Amino acid sequence: MNSRERVLRAINHEQPDRCPIFATLTTQVADKLAEALNIPKEPAFDSLLSPRMSHNGLLTMLGNDCAGIAACYPRNFPSRTEKNGTIVNEWGMRLKPFGLYNELAAFPLSCVNTVKDLDSHEFPDPFAEGRFDAAKKLMRKYSKDYAIVANLECLFFEIAWYLVGLEKFLMDLLMEKEYTLALLDRILEINTKVGIRLIEMGADVIWAGDDFGTQKGMLMSPELWRKVFKPRIRKTIAEFKKVNPAVKVAWHSCGSIVPIIGDFIDIGLDILNPIQPLAAGMAPKFLKDTYGNSLTFFGGIDIQELLPRARPGEVKKEVKRIANIMGKGGGYIVAPAHHIQNDTPLENIFALFEAVKELG
Repeated sequence: MNSRERVLRAINHEQPDRCPIFATLTTQVADKLAEALNIPKEPAFDSLLSPRMSHNGLLTMLGNDCAGIAACYPRNFPSRTEKNGTIVNEWGMRLKPFGLYNELAAFPLSCVNTVKDLDSHEFPDPFAEGRFDAAKKLMRKYSKDYAIVANLECLFFEIAWYLVGLEKFLMDLLMEKEYTLALLDRILEINTKVGIRLIEMGADVIWAGDDFGTQKGMLMSPELWRKVFKPRIRKTIAEFKKVNPAVKVAWHSCGSIVPIIGDFIDIGLDILNPIQPLAAGMAPKFLKDTYGNSLTFFGGIDIQELLPRARPGEVKKEVKRIANIMGKGGGYIVAPAHHIQNDTPLENIFALFEAVKELG
């Protein structure tokens, strides 16, 4: 059974020879691994979702069963770095490096109050030249032997608050300012078209997402989520399934989102990610027992305590424990609950992949 067959069996709730794995890395970790393994470093792609599609060569060598693809910034608007170090992308977001990550330094729509205010902002063209060049190249290289996961995280909520600012956008949502829904819909229209193109290219999984959870609970009330976000996500899933009824739709939301997991099942979600195991109520056994007949789970390996602080033997033991819980009868892809971070010892990364290979 090759990697592609293994993943397809798992996401169709059939028992594969072992649980498949799909890990992603920060660039710093990828560079350290390449140096340790004495292999060339792979340059990261110029994309908002760069970590999800970069370093496929390294990761498949380690044992990944999936290859990630995503849309990139187009040729007429690559990300650019100004003299003061600010990075500007095609959405107009302005970011600055802070430690290991680029953080938002300014919000281009911070003064928006009306729908008319949106008209002066230039939104990306989903089909701009060069958008899908890297995805096509990766498809040609990996689609025969590996399952292709097309990433579409930051589907619309996160992009909206990246443009407006989180506090203002949430307050304006609660105050029912008309522009909030218009902005969500404009972003969603763009990214739905991107997702459809990736599905047409042959992706096995379309991995969408926005973070709706915190460590302790929802970022907003379930009632607000059901009113604003649920119908839009339902429509998007239906659009994706219309293109290819066999495509599996995954949703990424960090944190504790227990109150809305049933809603995701109701609107046709296939796969839930990242199963942040230390977030309130997100214990793998509870999720498998409660929702395992309806959902495939993708994630569940803790990056907050386990991967950075445990010994390799402890990592292997915990990975096998979670895989035995969540992988029973299929329906599980082993993965860290986020990109593997720079505080993770390399021996623990090797232990993660070794544990999966030993499952059988």
